[in-house]
Amino acid sequence: MKIRLFVTGGTFDKEYNELTGELFFKDTHLPEILKAARSEADVEITTLMLIDSLLMTDAHRQIILENCQNAVEDRIVITHGTDTMVQTAQVLAGGIKNKTIVLTGSMLPFRFGNSDALFNIGCAFGLAQALAPGIYIAMNGKYFFWNNVQKNKIIGKFEELV
Repeated sequence: MKIRLFVTGGTFDKEYNELTGELFFKDTHLPEILKAARSEADVEITTLMLIDSLLMTDAHRQIILENCQNAVEDRIVITHGTDTMVQTAQVLAGGIKNKTIVLTGSMLPFRFGNSDALFNIGCAFGLAQALAPGIYIAMNGKYFFWNNVQKNKIIGKFEELV
């Protein structure tokens, strides 16, 4: 079962500039992450953009939607910034009905030693292979339906809507 991995940026791929203290994008870490995770999944990686999700526009979301629609694979994982992941999932849900798409992100960059990136990408890959067609978000060992989740910015985790 082949999985298409679309990279859009977010904390997964941020680098830290030790001189300025700023986070920035250079290139995706996903090949390195999959190697470190010892993934044996059949994966095709496509970098669509490297952007902080707070800067993502409707045009960016349209690019993601079109790439998901045009992908030959019916199992898709998308790395995405956590702040607007739900908005992108909503756009995908409006335009795709026959594929299993799992969005995931991380709260800390992969380059930081205690990042949740490895765990979250592993969960996303497993869920993409096991779940029925639909749009999901995978974070912190849990999965959520796209329309029943929110990021709790106070405690820094995703949770079901109440």
